[in-house]
Amino acid sequence: MGTVTLGVSIAVPEPYGSQLQELRAGFGDAAAHGIPTHVTLVPPTEVAADRLPEIRAHLAEVAGAFRAFAMRLAGTGTFRPLSPVVYVRIAEGAQGCTRLQHRVRDPEGPLDRELAFPYHPHVTVAHGISEEAMDTAFSTLADYAAEWVCDGFALYEQGSDGVWRKLREYPFGAGPTGVPAQLNSPADDAAEATIRPS
Repeated sequence: MGTVTLGVSIAVPEPYGSQLQELRAGFGDAAAHGIPTHVTLVPPTEVAADRLPEIRAHLAEVAGAFRAFAMRLAGTGTFRPLSPVVYVRIAEGAQGCTRLQHRVRDPEGPLDRELAFPYHPHVTVAHGISEEAMDTAFSTLADYAAEWVCDGFALYEQGSDGVWRKLREYPFGAGPTGVPAQLNSPADDAAEATIRPS
């Protein structure tokens, strides 16, 4: 049986997601268009493909017991010199992200794994580019701000082309199976929009 590379994250909604993705590409980060703008819950993790049903069931259980929380982005930060990353800071919602990732990576569950660094929720806007370009990213987004209500997360798979694609969405407090990404309907989107602040 083969393996797949999975990740679990909170998508940054539109219009913010596309704005930050385009800015990231503009800073010279070649990976930008293959990585939807997100807050990581589980970093890239290689698992046996036959474990997907177990993983999906676990994620649905976690999401079903979780509740929506406010998210607010404000300003920039960096992990340099430890790691070549510039990010947009999570000014509100970090605690919710931390609790959520802890449940997703439950030591008794199928996504238990060690992290290279202590968990620090953030939105990457530059990674592995020149110091000058990272300085530009840091200053350009110093006054950046966005806010929304986080009402779920998603499971992603990295293709052989390096592009991350959404497999399934997991709305908080929803049913037992999650929502296949390709089955989203305008009605679903409208229902989701009603709980977001204008």
